[in-house]
Amino acid sequence: IPGTNSSQTRTLSFFLGGFPARKISQMWFAVPLCSTYLLALLGNLTVLSVIKAERSLHAPMYLLLAMLAAADLGLSTSTFPTMLRMLWLEARELSFGTCLAQMFFIHTFTDIESAVILAMAFDRYLAICHPLRYSSILTNSATTKICVAIVGRTVLVQLPLPFLLTRLCFTRVSELSHPYCLHPDIIKHAGPDTRINSTYGLFVLLSTLGLDLLLVLLSYLLILRTILNIATWRERLKALNTCISHICAVLLFFIPMICLSMMHRFGKHVPPQAYVFTANLHFLAPPILNPIVYSVKTKPIRRRILRMLCQRGVCRSRAAMC
Repeated sequence: IPGTNSSQTRTLSFFLGGFPARKISQMWFAVPLCSTYLLALLGNLTVLSVIKAERSLHAPMYLLLAMLAAADLGLSTSTFPTMLRMLWLEARELSFGTCLAQMFFIHTFTDIESAVILAMAFDRYLAICHPLRYSSILTNSATTKICVAIVGRTVLVQLPLPFLLTRLCFTRVSELSHPYCLHPDIIKHAGPDTRINSTYGLFVLLSTLGLDLLLVLLSYLLILRTILNIATWRERLKALNTCISHICAVLLFFIPMICLSMMHRFGKHVPPQAYVFTANLHFLAPPILNPIVYSVKTKPIRRRILRMLCQRGVCRSRAAMC
């Protein structure tokens, strides 16, 4: 598109990529992807409903878990619909405004999830390193303030990204590397002057996800030092076992994210299939696996879910007998 008028960019469309163009191949992806989305919805809604229904779970650790489930719901709902629309309806085209909106929500919920994982690391640090001060420091009121601060920080740093993109000039045909819109992927298709966008995008990445990861690692170094000072191996393993669920959440979230960021920044010759696999793993795995891990490893949640299933089973059997 000639010229640099930002109003021209708003009429553009992006074409989603990441899946094979053949209809037969698309159907093979569509069915498991739809099942995956339903599983993510079911798992996270179950965690939220259990925490809401059980008054004994209205505690800081479970409030943070509820926020993690809400972030997973937002992330999956921001990514899955365009993927399913692309596979079921063969609709690859997204308008410029829709693409920017999806990009904003994907990055917003990603940053919220990162910050919640950091807050949960702080929770584990207090519980293991300062158990006597835990209940006085991390109250429900303090946890609510932390959640509000997380949302405020995320919106504050993410809001400029869509507005900065509107000033760029894009080519008329822009095919993205993924079946959803990401900031590093979008600016690849802009004109030559993307220094401001790239610099600000890198600043957002380092000040949110990068800083969160650094503080999570620091928290676990302090936790590990405290655990090693415990006298018996049985007590060490018991203390470490309380962190297993959170460690799984950290690995599921940060490892694919780091790989994807490095690919976008430095992997010019990386095969497209590697981009697709890593991106899908980053955005699809946590919403599915986090509720499973926490349901299995957290006794109060597991007991509540089993109780709900047993009650439904008893009600159904009574209804059948009647």
